[in-house]
Amino acid sequence: MTVRIEPGLHQGEQAQASLGRGLRRVRTRQRRGLMWALQRLNLTVGGLLIGTLLLTALFAPLLAVASPDAIAPASRFQPPGLAHPFGTDGLGRDLFSRVVYGARTALQMAVPAVMIGSFAGIILGLLAGYYCGTLDQILSRMMDAWLALPGLLLAIVFVALLGPSLQTTVIALGLVGIPGYYRMVRNGTLSAREMLYVEAARTLGLGDGRILLRHILPNLTSPLVVLITLRLGTVILAGGALSFIGLGAQPPTPEWGALLASGRDSMDRAWWVAFFPGMAITASVMGFNLLGDGLRDLLAPEMAQEYRTHAGADEDEGRS
Repeated sequence: MTVRIEPGLHQGEQAQASLGRGLRRVRTRQRRGLMWALQRLNLTVGGLLIGTLLLTALFAPLLAVASPDAIAPASRFQPPGLAHPFGTDGLGRDLFSRVVYGARTALQMAVPAVMIGSFAGIILGLLAGYYCGTLDQILSRMMDAWLALPGLLLAIVFVALLGPSLQTTVIALGLVGIPGYYRMVRNGTLSAREMLYVEAARTLGLGDGRILLRHILPNLTSPLVVLITLRLGTVILAGGALSFIGLGAQPPTPEWGALLASGRDSMDRAWWVAFFPGMAITASVMGFNLLGDGLRDLLAPEMAQEYRTHAGADEDEGRS
């Protein structure tokens, strides 16, 4: 007995399978497009927020409507208006001008602190990852012990020992950030020291210093850029916390955390004193986080490789 296969049924199954493959390709392209749009959105929004912060700090004397330290007792707790866009504080000082100048203070605190932490962490990480052995064991155990304690608590201890000021805050936050850079650079150096290009450099007789600075460190640039960007937002937030409890920038320096602390006792009658400095901290930290996330997605080589793999698979599937 022979079984007869209907040609129409076979053709229908082929058409259904072809339609299913087409739908899968469409969904894959939609997911990839959505991922790329989110990456672009993070970069765009983060870049706009950080660009606004930089321009505000740069042109603070032009943007301020009054001196940030000018006291006017007759204008205490004035609500936001044309004369004072953000209102005034308990001493009659223009809050908009103080928030604008606070952008300068935030960058003066964040940038040097990140430079201190990144420089020390990169140097120690390169040495530990390249030479390994006893040096690596000693440094790694020290960093592990360092990371076992909360970073903000260590910063408070450092500032309490050195005395509260903007300079000591910068030093404390810079020292607290060293282990993060150390671990990233050490792990990257451990992987890179076994690569063929490093072996070739050793064969050519290049010194260790040149190999580290000219061949290994440039390959760690992308993750370091992302870490530094994220760290800037963390330092602004931590510096504001120290100033909030009186261990950061001291009066009359316009610093967002100190401005926020000055308005906590007047929230019931002058909400704007704490609201606008808090929004400035939020926007700055969010800007650095979004920018760091966008740079991480853009600079991560494994994501670029995955994109090329999916693109090639789609092309092959489309040809078939």
